[in-house]
Formats: sequence, C-alpha cells, structure tokens
Amino acid sequence: MRRLLYFLPLVICLGIALFFYRGLDLNPRDLPSALINKPAPEFSLPALPGRDIQRADDGLARTDLTTGKPVVVNVWASWCIPCVAEHPLVDRLAKREGVTVHGINYRDRPDAAAAWLKRLGDPYAKVGKDESGRVSIDWGVYGVPETYVIDGNGVILYRHAGALSPEILERKILPLVKGGG
Repeated sequence: MRRLLYFLPLVICLGIALFFYRGLDLNPRDLPSALINKPAPEFSLPALPGRDIQRADDGLARTDLTTGKPVVVNVWASWCIPCVAEHPLVDRLAKREGVTVHGINYRDRPDAAAAWLKRLGDPYAKVGKDESGRVSIDWGVYGVPETYVIDGNGVILYRHAGALSPEILERKILPLVKGGG
C-alpha cells in the first residue's frame, strides 16, 4: 500500500500532462455557442443615427431575421481593430447577390460608429445600436467582431468569433447563405 503512495504523484502528473496535451488540439477560435440550431434571441435595437439617409430605418429587430432567406449578422465596433481588418470581407459578402448583412454596433459611441461607416463603407442593410451591450450578451457575444448566419426562420446556424478570413467566408458562411440555410 505504501508503494502505491509513491506512484500517486506520478499518476497525477501524467493525468495533468495528458489534459494539457489534449488542449493543444483545440482551436481557440472555436468557442462553443449554446444558441446554434436555436432561435435567435428576441431583441429590438434602435437605428444607428448618422448613417446614409437612403438606408434610414427603424433599427434592427428579431423580425428582420425571419424573412424566409438566410441573413448574416455581424457584431462590430468602431474601436475594434479586428473589425477594421475584416470589414472588406463583410463588404464583399454584402455585395453578393442574394446576401443580406445586418450589423449590431456593440458598446460604441453613435457618432464614432457613423463616422467609421462613412470612412470604410457601409455594407449593412440595417444596423442596430447596442450601446449597453445587453443584446449582444443575450446572443452570447464574447467580444467583437463576431459573425452569425441565421436561417430564414430566425434560427442561428453558425457563429464565428473573431475577424473573418477569406477561408471562413468561402468554406463556412457562403455555403450556409447560398444553400438556403
């Protein structure tokens, strides 16, 4: 019995080493979302003021996600450096025929957000202003940017945390949007 006590620290160390070794295979971008294959949360956000007058709207709400066609929701902020990096891809996605991209502006000053869109381009059909961050929390947002694909019935099909890449756009998002969800 006493000999087994000598091996106990070795067994514990091996268990911990195995646990950490297993963690090396995990992708930190693959953050789990409890909302995949579930309806998007109920929400209603006011419009971001200062946007192009031709796109003036009444904000963004869950009803905008149940149009019968898949939509993309991009959570962004003007103070977010990765949002600047991914913005050309969001713009490219929004220019594709049949793709609707909505934005949720996360904990941002409305004047800074509107100026950011004027400077970089405004690819969003609608932008909701989430100054408190409450709606984004309900969506499970860890940080910005995050991008969601919603089917035509308002069900979340996919979530990408972090800046988009051309590979993610082509291999994950476009097949879901073009495939009808």
